[in-house]
Amino acid sequence: MKNYFLFAAMLFGFQANTQYKKQPKFKNEQTVTLSKVALLDKIKGGWAGKMIGVTYGAPTEFRAQGKTFEDSIKWIPSDVKGSLWQDDIYVQLTFMETMDQFGIDAPAQKFQELFAKSGYMLWHANVQGRKNYFDGIYPPQSGNPDFNLHADDIDFQIESDYIGFICPGMPQSANKIADKIGHIMNYGDGVYGGFFVAALYTAAYLESDISKVINKALLSIPAESDYAKIINDVIILHKNYPADWRKAWMELEKKWGKVNICEAGKTFNIDAKLNGAYIIMGLLYGGGDVNKTMEITTRCGQDSDCNPSNAVAVLGIIKGFSNLPLSYQAAVLAMGDSLFNNTSYSFNKAVKSTMKYAQEMVANNGGNISENDISIKVQSPVAAALEDAFPKLVFHKRVNVFAIQGKDAWVTTGAWAGSINNKSKFSGNGGDEIIFSFEGTGVSIEGNWVKDGGIAAVFVDGKFKRNIDCYFDYAKQEHRGINIFHILNLPEGKHTIKLIVKGTKNPKSTGTNIYVSEAVIYKTAAKANENYSFYVQ
Repeated sequence: MKNYFLFAAMLFGFQANTQYKKQPKFKNEQTVTLSKVALLDKIKGGWAGKMIGVTYGAPTEFRAQGKTFEDSIKWIPSDVKGSLWQDDIYVQLTFMETMDQFGIDAPAQKFQELFAKSGYMLWHANVQGRKNYFDGIYPPQSGNPDFNLHADDIDFQIESDYIGFICPGMPQSANKIADKIGHIMNYGDGVYGGFFVAALYTAAYLESDISKVINKALLSIPAESDYAKIINDVIILHKNYPADWRKAWMELEKKWGKVNICEAGKTFNIDAKLNGAYIIMGLLYGGGDVNKTMEITTRCGQDSDCNPSNAVAVLGIIKGFSNLPLSYQAAVLAMGDSLFNNTSYSFNKAVKSTMKYAQEMVANNGGNISENDISIKVQSPVAAALEDAFPKLVFHKRVNVFAIQGKDAWVTTGAWAGSINNKSKFSGNGGDEIIFSFEGTGVSIEGNWVKDGGIAAVFVDGKFKRNIDCYFDYAKQEHRGINIFHILNLPEGKHTIKLIVKGTKNPKSTGTNIYVSEAVIYKTAAKANENYSFYVQ
């Protein structure tokens, strides 16, 4: 994800549709032995693939929204040094640092704490996970749609690689870790993105057939989830149009392109499952070729640095570092000791640490470590429990705070200032109110998290819901046009949201201002893609 897309949500009022079930004991199919040399080579290939893919796609990121990217892609292997500043890599290295300090089994809140207090910038579900930590909201609630409108976003998907890397042939072990880490910032399909990507790697250690790797990874997520459905659609479309990925892309876009909550009503789509589908499209149509896979995944568009990063990492595990193009190997090795943004990790350290944790995971799960070899007790995939962050939720419309006509209206009392040019109205005076009335089943109020942000009380249909704190100045970052409050699952009909400026603030804030820019209205209805099916022709 790129640093100029600044959206997240610290919000309340949604009861998610969840089915909980206990994970069964591990079922072992067989024992597979890899040499330590081969395992290390694959680990190096996975990390190198992340670095290569993310820098290849970086200049195209979100330049193709709802369309394919058809301009030239300019990249040379030495550009891989740009991976040092990519959140695809530095966030998960903080999670590895957490394991270094507190062990693999450290509680989720400790992982959240270290990433919240890190010095790098964050966006979307990640920044909401950071904000939630400082507001006293911890996992799994920090990723829950009650407190995170970005629950289905791509964040965990792009930072779950290390989990698969340390769990060769052990998808159940990967799911156990992913369940803990993923709910720091995501829920439902957003968490399944991480489960699925990690499972791709666990399978790729032992299987070179791309289709078999994908089908095995699908077994780690619920078949009923939208994430599993979109991946199966890509598989069907690949069979229907085996030589034309653009035709397959167009069909996929018709069905899934507008399934988007946090950026509802916009072409910008950071949804985990749509971008996950682009990973699989690149892998299937790339046919195992690194350059072709990387190009197709990138040209699918949207978050087009994250997606090739995951796709090439899968090939890196399958092929091993030694089978990547020589110029790519040389470029990665040339920066092997350079530290990733605000971490103590370099490529070389990440490889060494991953090798250590992989052996630990193998030994802890019934495998054997000898002087030269590693014997893995291979686990059968078991699907995670079903979660649906936003069942039957559909976008209705956006209403700017300066709108003065229509049945959806804003009313202010007190000394609210602002202009259309600065895109928001604001007040820091205790007792000032801003009221929004709308018809629907949910709403997100957007505004600013900034250095001078204050505290407001929120009322829904006349009843107090909670206080919100709009202060934000972490990692020298502020966020404008971000979700400051939301509530969903309301009865169909007319509702009113009222924010009352309290005139109080976080001790760190320089002011008491509350900024409001827009309302996003949602309704409950059947989603447009629900009756849209693909069949093998």
